[in-house]
Amino acid sequence: MEKFIALGLSENTISALQKKGWETPSTIQEKTIPILLKDEKDVVGQAQTGTGKTGAFGLPLIDKLDDTSKKVQALIMCPTRELAIQVAEEISSFKGNKRLWVQSVYGGASFSTQARAMEKGAQIIVGTPGRIRDHIERKTLKLDSVTHVVLDEADEMLNMGFEEEVREILKSVPQKKRMLLFSATMPPQILKIAKTFMGEYELIAVEQQITTDLVDQIYFEVRDHDRFETLCRIIDTEPEFYGIVFCRTKAETDIVADKLIDRGYDAEAIHGDVTQNQRELTLKKFKLRKVTILVATDVAARGIDVNDLTHVVNYNPPQDPEAYIHRIGRTGRAGKHGTAISIISPPQKRDLMFIQRSEGATWTRGSAGCGYSN
Repeated sequence: MEKFIALGLSENTISALQKKGWETPSTIQEKTIPILLKDEKDVVGQAQTGTGKTGAFGLPLIDKLDDTSKKVQALIMCPTRELAIQVAEEISSFKGNKRLWVQSVYGGASFSTQARAMEKGAQIIVGTPGRIRDHIERKTLKLDSVTHVVLDEADEMLNMGFEEEVREILKSVPQKKRMLLFSATMPPQILKIAKTFMGEYELIAVEQQITTDLVDQIYFEVRDHDRFETLCRIIDTEPEFYGIVFCRTKAETDIVADKLIDRGYDAEAIHGDVTQNQRELTLKKFKLRKVTILVATDVAARGIDVNDLTHVVNYNPPQDPEAYIHRIGRTGRAGKHGTAISIISPPQKRDLMFIQRSEGATWTRGSAGCGYSN
């Protein structure tokens, strides 16, 4: 714990971290926390999912916010419901003895229930841009006392078309505030938002933490009609398989999950058309390992932060190298070894080789029997 103590965190927060079993800060936490504990610059952090970003901004917030006031003091925007729920839960776990309340707000859940919870008093609001703006417009969320604003996975928010909502929300918060922006990539729109709404800021960049030392990358080249059987053989080869199977479409996700369930596997699907209650139930079962195979689309998988996944399987690989990196970054975390497997048809090999060249890693071709050697 010495390194966390050296960052300047309070005894209360250190005690909360000890209960969580945290011992050493991640790179983004080590670089960010001391800056945020000082009342000086804003922060733009460039870091991938799974690098400890929530702790990087959540721990200083716990120490900086006033728990004697029930007014909203921190606003955290996330691109998806799943990430908003997860961030809210993680920050709540940091609070220790401080009387800080964290409320998540997102579409697909009861508006009135969220409004009543905020009326009772919540110092930290974590939500999706669309639902946050709805609460602002209906005057169920007042932001006049906000001192900190966080944009989490800002690039993904823009990719999902939330730029207008984000800009409108930022116009509703006091001009005098600390602003923290975290993003895996830094497209021009991100820097434009930083320039428009932030004061003097410090850019903190953490190199991609996906390494071939921690993640074995394997591909199987099969005919399309053999894709599902190959997936089953991969799962059967690993008695302790615990992972996410990525599909390109919602329909494919449902088909693959249903076929796995019919075969007797502990699998469930998650995508944008699944109801919010069902999504939350599925994620809870997955984290408890009552479900060991989660079949998901890229968007639905945002916010699923589980450090001990053994496998990520690309049932259909993405064409974009960045999307591939986001996917495989969900295994090989927290110093644990992971395996990323891509199942491709012959026409998809060109796409996969493009990703391989972009990433600069060495991949292994899996054998027909689903062993992991050339």
